[in-house]
Amino acid sequence: MIIFERLVVLGVGLMGGSLALAAKKAGVVGTVVGWSRTEATLQTALANGVIDYAELDLATALKGADCVVVATPTMLAETIMIQALELLPSTVAVTDVASVKGNIADALIGHFDKIPSNAILGHPIAGSEQSGVSAAKEDLYQDHRVILINDPVSSSNTDAALLAKVSQLWQAVGAEVFEMSVAEHDHVLALTSHLPHLLAYALVAQLSNHNENVNVFDFAAGGLRDFTRIASSDPRMWREILLANKTQLSSSIDDFEQWIAQLRSMLNSNDGDALEMVFSDVKNSRDKFVAELTTRTQK
Repeated sequence: MIIFERLVVLGVGLMGGSLALAAKKAGVVGTVVGWSRTEATLQTALANGVIDYAELDLATALKGADCVVVATPTMLAETIMIQALELLPSTVAVTDVASVKGNIADALIGHFDKIPSNAILGHPIAGSEQSGVSAAKEDLYQDHRVILINDPVSSSNTDAALLAKVSQLWQAVGAEVFEMSVAEHDHVLALTSHLPHLLAYALVAQLSNHNENVNVFDFAAGGLRDFTRIASSDPRMWREILLANKTQLSSSIDDFEQWIAQLRSMLNSNDGDALEMVFSDVKNSRDKFVAELTTRTQK
């Protein structure tokens, strides 16, 4: 069943490209048009069957669209979303995949005095340390969660019919859809995604700048590799994400520093019982999380 006749993807990279591939495979879109600032990206997307048509001009790409997905880097998404909303009628859904919602909501309110009714802010909780259209895959969103913003504070005039259709699109590509407010989304993602990335970058930076005459990586094994996998993520993309959510992230860093201080105090006082109690609680929490994640992905 066709949900959108003409899907336009603005920014044909990992996220936008994967959605295009999945939607085409599911048979829920008629035609997929891709827009990018670089010709090479569009040619790769065409060659890989990610899109059906390519456009370098934004206004041309948007003609005839009934759904637009802004999948550009986080900071650019603000500008591109505003431009798309200005060029399109309110009957066309304009959604996004950005990891931070507060900056986009603020930009829309600053420009339009409110979030337009056809702006359906969204964020799929999926990804990879790889980037670019060549990394796009049709099952990226299978059994993953997508957050759509339905915020009575900042977007009380959201078009319910368009919100439902965007939700249907995500469900068609295998995702489970949840609704949140802007503030709740950015708080949760600061804890579960943005802080972990910052910590992974920080740990590798510390080890890379180890000033003793030993290459510590020569003695590292799977534990370090697994913990720091996300430090291989795109640096420019994550610079933008972390800066966009700096307020919520700073609060998460404060909480983390308090935990580190408590653990250091336990170490310095040789309080093995307290350490073990914390570790046991943490193990139980993580085991429960992994079990729930495994169950979710095996449905």
